[in-house]
Amino acid sequence: MTTQKITDSPSGFTTKLHLDKHISRRFNEELEQVRTLVMDMGNLVEQQVNDGLTALLNADLSLAKKVIKRDTKVNAMELEIDEICTKIIARRQPAASDLRLIVSVIKSITDLERIGDEAIKLGKNAIKLAKGNFAENEGARPLVELRHLGNHISRTLNRALISYAQMDVNEAFNIIKNDDIVDEEFDNISRLLVTKMMENPREIKNALRVTWCARALERIGDHTTNLCEYIVYLVEGKDIRHTTIKQLKATMKD
Repeated sequence: MTTQKITDSPSGFTTKLHLDKHISRRFNEELEQVRTLVMDMGNLVEQQVNDGLTALLNADLSLAKKVIKRDTKVNAMELEIDEICTKIIARRQPAASDLRLIVSVIKSITDLERIGDEAIKLGKNAIKLAKGNFAENEGARPLVELRHLGNHISRTLNRALISYAQMDVNEAFNIIKNDDIVDEEFDNISRLLVTKMMENPREIKNALRVTWCARALERIGDHTTNLCEYIVYLVEGKDIRHTTIKQLKATMKD
């Protein structure tokens, strides 16, 4: 799977939100530091998802163990960013776009950490499925479907992180609108696995593990959508959580 490297775009970000207009140069640096750390965390989480998926599909036990071990780094980054944001609120008492930035960062790192948790599930189930020889038995078709869903999730996460770096609201809207695609693919995999379990009860345990992996990917898709909603909130000041597609289109026209 090929994804575009996330590149930051400080100039575009500060132009839209005017985060470089403070009298205090130190305040500017603190805000920029927070944003940079979020993108670093996003890069790490994206690697976790890609490696977890690769370990699962290729029965790579070594890579799966690396994904599980690296989760401590994801957790540490969340704590570090959260502490910095807390200190900024206490010292600077931010308002307007500055406050939206801090709020969106705190929410974003929560979703990024949860994406990391879902990647751990991929790694753990990769180990169990490899030991159960699922791919060699009845797992060929379900794993092909899982690969398709995983590749879609990986590309979408990459697009969302790039949109976050560039504050691209239009791209964020497009990702949110296509969230139903993930749900449809998850439903297809679930139906396929139920059929497999009915045909061969001996593979129920492994089929359930594949189902849990598909659910983990679906949850990553949900958290990715949340990230895009925070982009809209940060740039436009609009909270579009719990908004239907019809309402979302009306929002885009405003």
